[in-house]
Amino acid sequence: MKNVLPDHVQEWVLHTVNSQGKIVAIQQLLGGMSSVMHKISIQSGEVLTDVVIRQVDNEEWLEEEPDLALHEAKSLEWAIDVDVPTPNLIAYDQSGAICGVPTVLMTKLEGVVELQPKNMEEWVDGLANALAKVHQLNADHFPYTYFTYQNLSTLEVPSWSSYKEQWRQVIDIVKGPCPKTRECFIHRDYHAANVLWTGNKVSGIVDWVNACKGPAGIDVGHCRVDMAQLHGVEYSDAFLTAYQKHAGELFLYDPYWDLIALIDILFGPPEVYPGWPALGVKGLTNEIIAHRLDEYMLSLLKRI
Repeated sequence: MKNVLPDHVQEWVLHTVNSQGKIVAIQQLLGGMSSVMHKISIQSGEVLTDVVIRQVDNEEWLEEEPDLALHEAKSLEWAIDVDVPTPNLIAYDQSGAICGVPTVLMTKLEGVVELQPKNMEEWVDGLANALAKVHQLNADHFPYTYFTYQNLSTLEVPSWSSYKEQWRQVIDIVKGPCPKTRECFIHRDYHAANVLWTGNKVSGIVDWVNACKGPAGIDVGHCRVDMAQLHGVEYSDAFLTAYQKHAGELFLYDPYWDLIALIDILFGPPEVYPGWPALGVKGLTNEIIAHRLDEYMLSLLKRI
């Protein structure tokens, strides 16, 4: 077995999970951008246990949020009450004193990521239903609170788009008054690559490192802009319709949150999210992504 994790990290995992066991396989998981994740298989007698370890090695991210391991640990403890499977927290190394970098150890969920389903309607509905269940959870005493990733006061019209006036309208709107809305437990990075499937059913939601108390519309908007890039505005709109059906009276749609979620991902010229090709998506280009983001932006302005 290739030694892809330092010995001291493997020893910590074994000591934490089963000191009588033996690590028989380590596999790096695909799709992560802010951290390195591995599946670790531990054999003890005839029992094989799979766990997942996240090691946050993005220095820029850690400078902004040094408590990321603690954040995910608290999120996993809270998410256990969501009516969708989520990983169980096993242990965490908050500062990296043991593992070298902040680390979270958790159970592994069954299922695989599905980004190009055969039945798009079923897939969109499953994603929407799972998110609606997350938002049923109250977060009044959760210690982390929503904030925008962008500094709204310094926003500028994207140089890569020919729709300058329309983007200027978007910026004016997001700089304006923030609508009052119900706050709940939100994932904060909800998109198709963080949802697992077994057959045609959602089997779990992963990657809870950004979870917080905030507006449901941010989760909806983040998934919608992701959907618009992957498959186009048609499916982004279908997701909203499906989410509204499952959320019912708990959700009052306001396009403001869609615009905030759109602005939140624009840290330069549009690019294909590296996690998508790593997970098997082919055919996307930076030009396609830019075109779809413009289309999505224009569709949102029509909703204002």
